[in-house]
This record gives sequence, C-alpha cells and structure tokens, in this order.
Amino acid sequence: QVQLVESGGGTVQAGGSLTLSCVVSGYIVTDYCMGWFRQAPGKEREGVGTIGSDGSTAYGHSMKGRFTISKDNANEILYLQMNSLQPDDTAMYYCAARGGGYCSGKWFLSAGVRVVAQWGQGTQVTVSS
Repeated sequence: QVQLVESGGGTVQAGGSLTLSCVVSGYIVTDYCMGWFRQAPGKEREGVGTIGSDGSTAYGHSMKGRFTISKDNANEILYLQMNSLQPDDTAMYYCAARGGGYCSGKWFLSAGVRVVAQWGQGTQVTVSS
C-alpha cells in the first residue's frame, strides 16, 4: 500500500521559513517522480516543486529562489524548504508521486496534477502579514 504522509505545516509570519516533510512508504522513491503541489481556497492546485527519478528539479515561477525540494533516498523522505514566505504562499500543501519509469522534474511540474498517481493528505501553511 503506497502512502504519503506530510508534516511540517503551520503558521509563520511573512519573511519566515518552514520545512515540509513527506514520509513515503510502499515503494522506492528513486523510481518515482515526486513533488509538492499546493491549493489555496478558490484556486486550482498548482505545482510548487518537483524532483524527477533522475534527481532533476523544477519549481513554479514564484517559488524559484525561495523554495528548495530535496529527498532523502535512504529514509524515503521528501522535503520542501520554504524561505521568504509571503501571504500568497498560504495554502494546503500536498505531497505527490508518480511512478512508471523515468521522469524528469521539469516534465512532472509541467504535466501537473493530471499525471499524479498518489497524493498525501496535505499540510496547511499559513503566512500572516
């Protein structure tokens, strides 16, 4: 049974930082594209940062330079380091995965939610001004 369990969300002031974690069970992370997506109230779910089975990464436009995605292959944990957080970053953040062979971070980000095979339950991030 594949499971993705997020943690690390919370409330932070603008300019602050948070690190999200996603513990993966049921498969080997190196064989999958993985990523973080977010959804704010009334908005569509969007890609935040993705990492391919080859280790390549990609980020949404507003996240570049502020967010960093990484994964601990040994412990099968996906991370998202978020710096310089702004109120517009307030959203539910979801861990996501897709298997089925080679995939790049750029491809996973561009393909978006329609190709995600597994979702976590989400963790809320709230940034106050």
